[in-house]
Amino acid sequence: MARGAEPGKPSGAVKDAGGKPNSGELEQRLSRLEVELTRKGALRQPVPEGERSERSGSVAQAMKLSSEFIAGVVVGGVIGWSLDRFAGTSPWGMIVFLLLGFAAGTLNVLRAAGYVAESGNIKSATKEDEKN
Repeated sequence: MARGAEPGKPSGAVKDAGGKPNSGELEQRLSRLEVELTRKGALRQPVPEGERSERSGSVAQAMKLSSEFIAGVVVGGVIGWSLDRFAGTSPWGMIVFLLLGFAAGTLNVLRAAGYVAESGNIKSATKEDEKN
């Protein structure tokens, strides 16, 4: 390394009148940096717009399903706790209503995900098979 050169900088760097590296050298350094970061996996590739909206839709669906489930369990727990508090049936009200809240939350998640038909829209698979 040349005397007086800064560590990490090439000694024969072309500099402009202000003592700064010229734009050609900066472009080379930037491209080398991007190649190294990509090679090491530190540079993230931009996510395409269609994939981004698909991901955000999936996150929204997951948040909806988890809140449906948690709401069922919490409401069941509050009802059970209230019943135990005012009727003096501790701990049976809490146990029964937590289980009912769990079942209601699970049913709500299955309905929201489309695995179970809503009440009133029940169609049995055997009737549809008979038509075909």
